[in-house]
Amino acid sequence: MHDGTSQVRWDARFRSEAPVVAGGITLVLFLVYGRVWLADPSQLIERGVLFVWLLAAIAVCIFGVVRHADALAELLGEPLGTLILTVSVIVIEVSLIVAVMLEGVTDPTLARDTMFSVIMIMMNGMVGLCLLAGGLRHVQQEYNLEGARAYLAVLIPLSTIALILPRTTESSAAGGGLNASQATLFSLASLVLYAIFLALQTMRHRGFFEIKYDDACEPPARLDGERQSIGKHALLLLLTLLPVVGLAEYLAVIVEQGIHTLDVPAPVGGTLIAALILAPESITAFRAALANRLQRSINLCLGSALSTLALTVPVVLMIGLATQQSITLGLNDENIILLVLTLTVSMLTFSGARTNVLQGAVHLLLFFCYAVLIFNP
Repeated sequence: MHDGTSQVRWDARFRSEAPVVAGGITLVLFLVYGRVWLADPSQLIERGVLFVWLLAAIAVCIFGVVRHADALAELLGEPLGTLILTVSVIVIEVSLIVAVMLEGVTDPTLARDTMFSVIMIMMNGMVGLCLLAGGLRHVQQEYNLEGARAYLAVLIPLSTIALILPRTTESSAAGGGLNASQATLFSLASLVLYAIFLALQTMRHRGFFEIKYDDACEPPARLDGERQSIGKHALLLLLTLLPVVGLAEYLAVIVEQGIHTLDVPAPVGGTLIAALILAPESITAFRAALANRLQRSINLCLGSALSTLALTVPVVLMIGLATQQSITLGLNDENIILLVLTLTVSMLTFSGARTNVLQGAVHLLLFFCYAVLIFNP
């Protein structure tokens, strides 16, 4: 009887960690044969098969990342649990962008398009979807106003410096976004500001990003199978994340080659990459909103946009300087308008203690405008 129970537990644990196995096998195969498979970009059918394979393997691993991040969030509490998931996603994002840059694909706007897509997807698409779904199910939802204000207080200057200011510099007129000294100083300033924010979030004012829920809130999702320790979940999260990082280069190259071969708008590449890397946070944020735990949704949505600007921009700029690649960060006019609208609407949305479906609908409208402009600029 004891042996049978142990076998059932072992089988359940093996199934739950299948993403690590599937991702690991795919990574090994691409490390051995990837260069050969990607040698001829004109083979569209072969490219399509490889794209679906990579997408499926990365998606499976991403769901594994979500599982272990949710476990750590439950074990550690907010905001540390959410911060772990956010950092994991940033690792994926930076890996994808840097992989394309180091591969030598000449697309100076890829980083900008990806970061802007992250902002639009999380601050409009996911915020709108969470507020709309949560409002329809719970009428009104509460969150910690101080935490949302802290996010916006850092998001507004960082997004302006990273995506609007480069349009006004002298080097932007010469085809670049920032010169070496500007890129270095702005990167250091962004990192210092983000470090201050993290200190506030995790230590001095941790309560800004927490809220006590009443009995009307649904309990957080529980893990399938046996719960493990913090250390084991952290290790398994890293092991599940490793295939995603390793396969990022191959997926990014296929996406870039497909964009040039099929002659689709360049921002589509950044949007596809952003949508993929944001899957863990998007799934978790939506589930939290449905469970009437809007605070976690806000921590994920606004935290993802903030970490992208504070961490991805410096890394991309430093890689660009090291490889002498031109990096274009400044947005075009219509996207600047969308960014300003997004920040303005976000300040109005998070100016009160409760949210409703109307605010969600407004954010979704802005996301719809962004999607239309991608294919019809």
